[in-house]
Amino acid sequence: MIRWMTAVVFASLLGDPSGETDHWAEFRGPGGTGISDATGLPREWSETKNVVWKTPIHGRGWSSPVVWNKQVWLTTGTRDGKELSVICVDRESGKVLLDHKMFVIAKPDPLWEKFNSYASPTPVIEEGRVYITFGTYGTVCLDTKTLKPVWARDDLQCNHWRGAGSSPILFENLLILTFDGYDVQYLVALDKKTGKTVWKSDRSHDFGTDDGDRKKGYSTPIIIDVAGKLQLISPASNAVVALDPHTGKILWWAKTGNHSPAMRSLYGNGLVYATCGAGKELFAIKPDGKGEVTASHIAWKTKKGIGHKPSPVMVGDLLYVVTENASASCIDAKTGEQVWAGRVAGTEFSASPLYADGVLYFFAEDGSATILQPGREFKELGRNKLDGGKECKSTPAIAGKSIFIRTESNLYRIEAK
Repeated sequence: MIRWMTAVVFASLLGDPSGETDHWAEFRGPGGTGISDATGLPREWSETKNVVWKTPIHGRGWSSPVVWNKQVWLTTGTRDGKELSVICVDRESGKVLLDHKMFVIAKPDPLWEKFNSYASPTPVIEEGRVYITFGTYGTVCLDTKTLKPVWARDDLQCNHWRGAGSSPILFENLLILTFDGYDVQYLVALDKKTGKTVWKSDRSHDFGTDDGDRKKGYSTPIIIDVAGKLQLISPASNAVVALDPHTGKILWWAKTGNHSPAMRSLYGNGLVYATCGAGKELFAIKPDGKGEVTASHIAWKTKKGIGHKPSPVMVGDLLYVVTENASASCIDAKTGEQVWAGRVAGTEFSASPLYADGVLYFFAEDGSATILQPGREFKELGRNKLDGGKECKSTPAIAGKSIFIRTESNLYRIEAK
């Protein structure tokens, strides 16, 4: 049952849009690629250097911040998952504009706390609206001017088992959500204006198991254009699946042989780059097939340097990845050959690397950040560390000339002064 709690709201002016560099609208930014065209970004920072503001965030959550004009949005929850909140912060000052307990859950499902939180899905935002999901516990649309709810759903159910992780995406008039649970697995598209269901597509491929723990997933889909036809690419346990984003009809699928995919896919060079999940294997798939394409359309696959959670970033013909234990790699996107491998700062990784202003950023869970020069040789340009950066497990956002970094208990705005 949904309970609307009292919100703490301060007056806010939204300002006018000033281009794509001013927005970071979804998980991994524009198009979900982890790439920004922003310039003048900082390459050095610490607790006392280039921190514009540092705002405490209560509770625990690994959702990434999203940025639209003068607002920064993120979610959080209590450690026991009984209270799930949405927070809006003023981009210029760091002042909290909204702190709203959106859903109150009497009996949350157990969570594997080391690997997830009750507030891990990242919001998606556009002019006038922000869309928030906590998976099975509820989805809500808020007006970004009034900071009030427009519609909400709490009837989209599944047993996430380890917690929710898939983030929502927007496509035309649709809000598309992924529910790959222990018990049921499906995608659903809602009318973004009303929250009503437009289509629902059950996973119908062979999972190769009856174990629900090996059917769950955490991936966020992407939309691609293949010869003028749009495809929704959605990794699931034991398969990468392409659907028609208008109808949810399955177009093709390729078996991957493993479970719990978390990386967000990429598209380039005529290939879809997607992961199998816990098997830590990256697949390059030609997206022009029909039906099952496992035997005919997998261009290459590799396990060299591939992790489970951090998504790859592609610059030109090179893919850059990092494993959970701080091993970074460069992979030739056309052949799958490993170009180089090297260590980056930190010991554990959950956040995905970013590319902006001519460099690659890698963010470790202990608040360390390594900056690398993209190219066919491993070249480190610098390292930074936030002393208050414990449990930095969400992928940062880039907007304007700022990097927004979320840690266990704080949201930082980093900008060169």
